[in-house]
Amino acid sequence: MRTTLDGSLIAGLVAALAEAAPEPSPVDSRAAARQPVHTCLVRVQDADEDLPSRWGALAAAALAEHAPDAAALAGIVGLPPAIAETVYERVRGKLATDPVEDVRIDLSRREHDTGDIDALRAAVLLGRWCLPEAGIRVRPFAAAESFRRAVRSLDLVVTALGRPQALTLPEVTWPGQVTALVGLLEVLERRLGLPDGALRFEIGVDTARAVVDHDGHFAVPHLIESGQGRVSGLVFGADTYAATCGLTDAGPDHPACDFARQAILVGAAGSGIRLCDSPTTLLPVGDAVIEGWRRHYNQVRRSLALGFLQGIDLHPAQLVTRYAAVYTHRLEAHSAESLADLSSGL
Repeated sequence: MRTTLDGSLIAGLVAALAEAAPEPSPVDSRAAARQPVHTCLVRVQDADEDLPSRWGALAAAALAEHAPDAAALAGIVGLPPAIAETVYERVRGKLATDPVEDVRIDLSRREHDTGDIDALRAAVLLGRWCLPEAGIRVRPFAAAESFRRAVRSLDLVVTALGRPQALTLPEVTWPGQVTALVGLLEVLERRLGLPDGALRFEIGVDTARAVVDHDGHFAVPHLIESGQGRVSGLVFGADTYAATCGLTDAGPDHPACDFARQAILVGAAGSGIRLCDSPTTLLPVGDAVIEGWRRHYNQVRRSLALGFLQGIDLHPAQLVTRYAAVYTHRLEAHSAESLADLSSGL
């Protein structure tokens, strides 16, 4: 068969491509562990020793009051009829036995942070909760005062516990902030006798510059690279992100927010880093229970479809629709028999 390009030319190009090809993104083996389906973000003043069981009891009470059977819950959120009963019973069981999978005590807001007292209180609670994952959300590194408070809170909690815990750095705007955190964690590990790389953290992708940097480049890969293998997750904050884009009235499904989600998804592809989506801010309380549940359920289903397997919950009653959405998503993708064999969450 007649051709024009000879074998030596092709062989030379193959060798050149192999030599110049970038290293594939390493998949951290620690990321293969079970991923929580949510993180409960709790103000420090609202956190107490019985938080996991209390949230479960409050969620179960809300379910019993507003959706006492599968048909009622299906009527509110639109559960598929064929699996509504199964989903309902699984939600009830989850709320009774294992309602909370992950918690962040929020030390990030000025009005919620009374300094050392709150940080030490957070450390005590983290030491007493028997949860697969839990930790703190510190202040952003954006300003000097905020940086100092964040570092001191981190130091107090890690020193008091003497072991790793989950950590979220919110409102990141450039890789230098991530690099600074890495340096701090290295010092803590060395001085506390912890293994190298034991302290890891989530990056809050909740500013425009955490998605596209000042030079117009996609920022997520650079943020991950700056983490030097310590980045465990990326947490998207739609409200804050939209505000930094100048969108004061944008909802979580605004096209600009979906652009950010897609940039996060692609930027973290192949890394094994977990993706966590924004909270639903309309809480299912008072007269807003039905609409709050409906909106939360739909947002969780949408997040799962977009590749974000974890999300933020702000209120105990959101556990109802969190688990209803996750079970529905998985039952639609897998047979009921195989649901128990799924490796991630629940």
